[in-house]
Amino acid sequence: MKSALQDALREALSGDVSARLSTVAVRGTAATLVLDGAGLSSDQRDALEEDARAQILSHPGITEARVAIMAQRVTRRIIAVGSGKGGVGKSTLTANLAVALKRMGHKIGVVDGDIYGPSQPTLLGCVGSKPVAKDEQLQPVMGVLDIPTLSIGHIIAPGKALAWRGPMAAGALGQLIEADWGDVETLLVDLPPGTGDVQLTMVQKYKPAGAVIVSTPQDLALIDAARAGQLFETAGVPVIGLVENMAGYICPHCGEGSDPFGQGGVEKIAERLELPFLGRIPLTMDIRQSSDAGKPPAASDGSSGAAFNGVARKLADWLEQDQA
Repeated sequence: MKSALQDALREALSGDVSARLSTVAVRGTAATLVLDGAGLSSDQRDALEEDARAQILSHPGITEARVAIMAQRVTRRIIAVGSGKGGVGKSTLTANLAVALKRMGHKIGVVDGDIYGPSQPTLLGCVGSKPVAKDEQLQPVMGVLDIPTLSIGHIIAPGKALAWRGPMAAGALGQLIEADWGDVETLLVDLPPGTGDVQLTMVQKYKPAGAVIVSTPQDLALIDAARAGQLFETAGVPVIGLVENMAGYICPHCGEGSDPFGQGGVEKIAERLELPFLGRIPLTMDIRQSSDAGKPPAASDGSSGAAFNGVARKLADWLEQDQA
């Protein structure tokens, strides 16, 4: 039977404690609250519990507080962004896809899996941020638009070269992926180029829901991109589609267009492999400058972000269909 004190306590609760309240019980001068902690990180759960205890003990007639925070496990999908060759803009694409998807309302996180050449701290504007460990899990740092992000670049000294063998690099990737990602539902993993130990660990242990492959239009890059696609398909990871990067350059002085890396090669190989073509990203000075400054073009509505947003919309459509 409900007591007047129990009803009064329920009405007195405020903020997140009230919003997440499941049940309240009072026995004598002891109160017990059960709160919904779905989607909260470890730090957020601790803060919620502390707030709840403070509110309970400030209520007249209550001398003992018990707080239980319950949460269902978040269903999280991993999307690998890979390439067979370095220097094709895979990391820039990953950062901008994350930003575009976040602006669409998706709960996105980014893992910089390029252990030897981490660039997400720069691209997502969180250079110098240091993750902390809690309960043996890393806590992601916040990048642009409060996107949770983790990179080996957040942990090692800037400019330090890593001389790690494959198993050590793969182990480092595991720590990043198994961090406390809170309510993140889609984790974009920026893979290093190639088909080595880190990639094998990803596809075998963490089984991505899908993969996006990035390449420039030139023949050498396309050969390596095809190898990356074969790795994913052999491991049973669906290839969501291919993206052609550095596709065309417009001279800022004369306005004349040129194709230093060729054009259309990725779309042709996508057609030959019967895989979706997700779009082209042009080679522009603005994308380079914005990326170096930690301001992804997809964060604004300018022309430079339009190509990234187009690819992100197709990825979002795939995510919705995969969830259905």
